[in-house]
Amino acid sequence: MTAHHRSIACVLAFAFFLAGAAHAQPIPTAPAATGPALYNGSDREQRLMQGAKQEGALTVYTSLTVQDTINLGNAFDKKYGIKPKFWRAGSEGVLQRIITESRAGHFEFDVVETNGPELEALHREQTLQKAWSPYLADLLPEAIQPHREWVGTRLNMFVQIYNTKLLKKEDFPKSYQDLLDPKWKGQIGIEAADIDWFGTVVKEIGEEKGIKFFRDLAATNGISVRKGHTLLAGLTASGEVPLALTVYSHNADQLKAKGAPVDWSVIQPAIIRPNGMGISKKPPHPNAAALFYDFMLSDGQAILAGNEYLTASRKTTSGILNHLNLKFIDPATVLDENDKWEKLFTEIITQQQKR
Repeated sequence: MTAHHRSIACVLAFAFFLAGAAHAQPIPTAPAATGPALYNGSDREQRLMQGAKQEGALTVYTSLTVQDTINLGNAFDKKYGIKPKFWRAGSEGVLQRIITESRAGHFEFDVVETNGPELEALHREQTLQKAWSPYLADLLPEAIQPHREWVGTRLNMFVQIYNTKLLKKEDFPKSYQDLLDPKWKGQIGIEAADIDWFGTVVKEIGEEKGIKFFRDLAATNGISVRKGHTLLAGLTASGEVPLALTVYSHNADQLKAKGAPVDWSVIQPAIIRPNGMGISKKPPHPNAAALFYDFMLSDGQAILAGNEYLTASRKTTSGILNHLNLKFIDPATVLDENDKWEKLFTEIITQQQKR
C-alpha cells in the first residue's frame, strides 16, 4: 500500500450514505454455496483451482506498494500458475475507478485490496459480493465485517515514532497531556490526512476535553503537518521532525530494520485502521478471484508479515498486539462522520500551521 492516505472527503463524493455503523461480530459459519466466492465444500481449493485454470487470468485493483504486488503476484503464480494483473493507485484512485466503471456497467476487476473506509464505500455502492473462506477462522474478529463483503487483511496501526538521537526512550510521553509540556514546542509532526485517527483520539479523551487538548497543543507547541506517512517517518529519521504522532508501525519498523535512528511507542490505546480486500460483484474471473481471496488470507498473510506489516491473521500477526490496548477504527463511522471531523481537523490542525 502507498503510505499516503488522502482525505476521506474523496470517498464521500462517490459513496451512498446509509444509516448505521459496522461493528465486529463473531466469525460466521460457512454459508450455503451459491457461487465460487461462497463455496464451502471440502474440495474448495481443488474446485477453485480447476476453474481458475480455465479462466487463465486475474485482475486486482490495489493500493499496495509495487514491491508488495510483485511479492504476492509471484507467490500466487508459483503456487497456482496464474499471474495476477495488478492495477495500482492511491486508495481514493482505486475507489474512483471502480465506481466509475461500475456505474458505466463495467466490472473489470476481480479483487480489490485497499483502505477500509474506501472498501466500506464500495460496499455501499453495491460493487462487492459476500464471500467466505476457511481462513476466516484465523482472523482477528475485528477484521471481519458484519456484511462480509470485505475483510481485513492488514492492520495500519498508528504509532508515535521518534528520533533516537534526539529523544531518549524515557522521555517518550506517557499520555497526550504530556505533549503540552513546553519541551515539545516545535518538535511534533502529524500526517496531513489522518482525520480518522484525530476523531478517534478525541472520542477516547472525551469529545469536549479532546478538542480542547488539540487546540491547546496547536496553540502552545505547534504541530508540523506533512503529507504522507512514509515522508513523515523519513523526516523523523532525519531529525527534522523529532516526534511524529501518526506513522504506521510498518513504516517505522521498515526504517528501523535499515538502521535508521528511529523507534516507536504508543500512547494508549493503539489505534488501528483495518485495510482489506473484497471480491467484485461481477468478477470476470470468479474462480481465480475466490482463489486469490483464500491466498491473501493464508500465504499472503505470511508474505505481508515478512515485510513488517501487522496482519489480520492471528497466525502471522505480531505478538506486540498482545501487550497493547487496541482500538479499531470503524470504517462505516469514518464515512458517516467525516464532515464533522474533517472540519475540526482542518480548523485546529491544518490551518494553524498557515497562521
